[in-house]
Amino acid sequence: MTHQQPSKKVDDIFPKDIIILCRHGEPALSRKTRMNWRGYKYWWGLYDEGGLVPGQDAPRVIKDLARQADIVISSPLRRAVETATLAKGAAPDKLEPLMVEAGLPPPNLGYIRLNPPTWGVLARICWMAGFSGEVESQKRARKRAEKAADILSEEAKGGKMVFVAAHGWFNRMMRPALKRRGFVCVEDHGDLHWSYRRYEREQDQKAENT
Repeated sequence: MTHQQPSKKVDDIFPKDIIILCRHGEPALSRKTRMNWRGYKYWWGLYDEGGLVPGQDAPRVIKDLARQADIVISSPLRRAVETATLAKGAAPDKLEPLMVEAGLPPPNLGYIRLNPPTWGVLARICWMAGFSGEVESQKRARKRAEKAADILSEEAKGGKMVFVAAHGWFNRMMRPALKRRGFVCVEDHGDLHWSYRRYEREQDQKAENT
């Protein structure tokens, strides 16, 4: 009596290129404070230098994704590196400077004092409207997203899975850049800490650069 071999899944025969873009975990720097626009600039500098709340752990789904990945990439900012390390259980394989967050230039509102989340919303609106102050402009950030998409697309080529620990807004900016390279967002879990988006590309699709 002969036993039939189990049929292989389509994804096993024709593996997809996969990119997981994960937002970092919860940062340690408190948001429960109020400051003027100059204070927010200083606060944002501290935010970029700081890490995660001590003692937190990566959700199981994030650990599973990072440990299945062929390569784990992180923004070089501390909060992203710590996120990748908690997810993988070891240091990330590669630090990619192109994956840092897009800047948040606060508008000069004089002595008005607001909390960091409110400043963040105002600064992002102003940035989207064309104000960049001393930080990278929206136009330059979009060009950076294109370059980052090229790198991630190349890393995923050949049916590999790439896990990236990076930042909320820049991760959102990556969607159109990855789409132009044949990737489709098949899972979108929002923008909270430890959230992620999953992008897949069929093997026969070729990257398109614009």
